[in-house]
Amino acid sequence: MNNVKDNMRFKVSLLSISLFLMMAPQISSALPLMYNAFPGVSSAGVDTLATIPNFGIVIGLLISPFMVRFINAKPTIITGLIITLVAGTFPMYSTGYIAILVSRLLLGFGIGLFNSLAVSLIPEFYKNNEEELAAMIGYQNVMGSVGAALASFLLSYLVTISWHAAFAIYFLVVPSLILFTFFVPLSKKQTSATKIKKGNVEKQSVNRKVILISSLMFLIFMFYMPVSFALPSLIVSEKIGTSSTAALVAGISTLVGIPIGASFGFFFKKLHDKVFPLGFALVTLGFILIAMSQNIVLLFIAVIILGFGFGIGVPYMYAWLDWAAPQNSINLGTTIVLILVNIGCFISPTVVSMIGQIFGMNSARDIMILSAVAFSLIFSFALVHYLRVHKQQIKIN
Repeated sequence: MNNVKDNMRFKVSLLSISLFLMMAPQISSALPLMYNAFPGVSSAGVDTLATIPNFGIVIGLLISPFMVRFINAKPTIITGLIITLVAGTFPMYSTGYIAILVSRLLLGFGIGLFNSLAVSLIPEFYKNNEEELAAMIGYQNVMGSVGAALASFLLSYLVTISWHAAFAIYFLVVPSLILFTFFVPLSKKQTSATKIKKGNVEKQSVNRKVILISSLMFLIFMFYMPVSFALPSLIVSEKIGTSSTAALVAGISTLVGIPIGASFGFFFKKLHDKVFPLGFALVTLGFILIAMSQNIVLLFIAVIILGFGFGIGVPYMYAWLDWAAPQNSINLGTTIVLILVNIGCFISPTVVSMIGQIFGMNSARDIMILSAVAFSLIFSFALVHYLRVHKQQIKIN
């Protein structure tokens, strides 16, 4: 038990649950095949199937601490994995929109149960070895992207069978469930750190900067989500490619973010706070190029630029949160951000569609233009923020 943390099988098993943290919306490549499958349901309603898991994740995040308190961490994670498996694969056998919508909500709930635990369990095993702790956290940070990319590439084949087959990607939960159940031993003592001890809880609070960062992250993810639900429609409707092509594009976009996100420390060391406006300038440019794309080559270039910008812009937001949150309230700040991010993802199809209707912009290409406009405003804020910070630093020096 003492040396279990040094076992490669244990490390793989512990990290494997993080593969599914970003997998919920990956079936978006199958959405164009589903628009005609549910008579009376609008395209925005079908798009919601890709984003409603994010609302379920919020519920799971809120309930998870109470489940850990009463049944401990390991049973909570196993419960979450089982729900993810059952709810994730349910649409393979169902044709009813409401039933599938509920199953997608439950999928998110299952993921939400182990979302925060996928991160918080790592320090419990590696807190006495800073280098190994840093390495494991680094691996954990990219596992979600690896899982999303793997799902996208599998989807590029599965969508050639049917939209029902696309949901087979959630069978990937099976090996992780087996590995975690048998090779990650968690005793009550080990999981006590995740429990709330009466009389030993510091009062946590939020400040204006945390509220600002949370609000920005809400907007960032709400206007970034069209890459998931509108890009496949753009590719198919404009005859740039097929649903299989859309899945490949999504996979490449995710893969780009892995090395960029992992290299954030390098970029920040070289560019400091310039990373903030640069990241969202690239996201804006990426959306503009996607909206202009007439062929697959330009689309791939656009997606790579978009992935690069997002890969350095979002980690900056989390780093800013760490600097800005009250010293004893980083966990609270992170939870608030995660909740707003998932709500932003969930309501994205509805809100973007409503904005599009107001301005008479309803096509998939129009939605990309709307996202480009939104990110140009976010970039403007980021530039003003950088100039203000830079000016203050000059005064100090």
